[in-house]
Amino acid sequence: MAAQAPTLQVPKDADLLQAQSDLWRHSLCYMTSTGLRCAIKLGIPTAIHHLGGVTSLPDLITALSIPPAKLPFLRRLMCMLVTTGVFAKADSGPEGTELFRLNALSSILVEGIDADEHHCQTSFVLAATSSHYLEASLGLADWFKKDFGEGPPPSPFEEVHGAPLLDEKTASICPELDKLVIEGVEAHDNLGIGTIMRECHDLFKGLESLTDCCGGDGTTARAIAKAHPHLKCNVLDLPKVIEEAPAHDVINFVAGDMFHTIPPAQAVMLKLVLLHWDDEDCVKILAQCKKAIPSREEGGKIIIIEVLVDPSLGPVIYESQVLFDVVMMTVTKGGQRDENSWLRSSRKPGSVTTRLSRNLELELCLRSIHEIPCFKKINKRARFLPEGKFYGSQSG
Repeated sequence: MAAQAPTLQVPKDADLLQAQSDLWRHSLCYMTSTGLRCAIKLGIPTAIHHLGGVTSLPDLITALSIPPAKLPFLRRLMCMLVTTGVFAKADSGPEGTELFRLNALSSILVEGIDADEHHCQTSFVLAATSSHYLEASLGLADWFKKDFGEGPPPSPFEEVHGAPLLDEKTASICPELDKLVIEGVEAHDNLGIGTIMRECHDLFKGLESLTDCCGGDGTTARAIAKAHPHLKCNVLDLPKVIEEAPAHDVINFVAGDMFHTIPPAQAVMLKLVLLHWDDEDCVKILAQCKKAIPSREEGGKIIIIEVLVDPSLGPVIYESQVLFDVVMMTVTKGGQRDENSWLRSSRKPGSVTTRLSRNLELELCLRSIHEIPCFKKINKRARFLPEGKFYGSQSG
């Protein structure tokens, strides 16, 4: 006889109303993403910027060349985007005219601005809200149920589309998606470079040469070279990325694959790279880094800049980090890592332990392919930046 199911406790009235509200929010929050995508496709952030950073709906309708009859519908879209923090309301204009303005979020969605620290994030949004990402997400339940046998499973993205993301094969799925992803990753990775250079300037002191792995168009390397003119910088990335990189008289662009070889330098930098890969692949990357740098006694160094998932950063940032982790699980084999993730790796054979400082000691553990003597004792200095990013250097 089958066991009787336990009695379900029905929520009380107040809890039921809250549950219904939460259910709406979770079920319909895709409209936040699609509404943001709509705003970018219409060019709303850029239009508001050209209108002086503040605009009324009639002026915005005119600037966007949208039929005037769509004004009440645009107002509903803008109200949602204000509520979700994409735009902000400004003080009312003459006769109580409703005004909308850019805020910090929408300002990084303004296109066509040539400034050192402005890295437009529209490609990141358009890739993340593309049908290819959404199809992979909708296939999560089937992916969980499927037994892939021995070895690491393909990502849900690769399972659905037949090719991995951030790979030479990605263009076979959709060339436009491949271009958006590359541009989005570069823009996302370059977003905080100004902060890193101000907060972590000393990290590059004393270095004579540096290889930036997955350095994209060289924005980070150019910022480093500008702050440290004596430093010789290499940028390593896939051939299709290097082909599009702008020529530079200081930066040496190298087409290649960090899993096979890394241009030798005194230091190798992995800036927001390891999150795209699982532990086994991180082992292989670090092994190539080891080959590319001199010994610790000769000043060899690996610089890692990553996001450390941490609930103490507050609920909004922590939720963003957890969401990003599940996205990485869906479209790559990697993910965001917290302190415990690194610590678990340290219990495996051949672990490499590095020490971080954030007014308290944390252990960051990267598993090595085998015991590498000069990795056993790693002098790591780390500072934590907004959104939980840290920087650190580990001696070779």
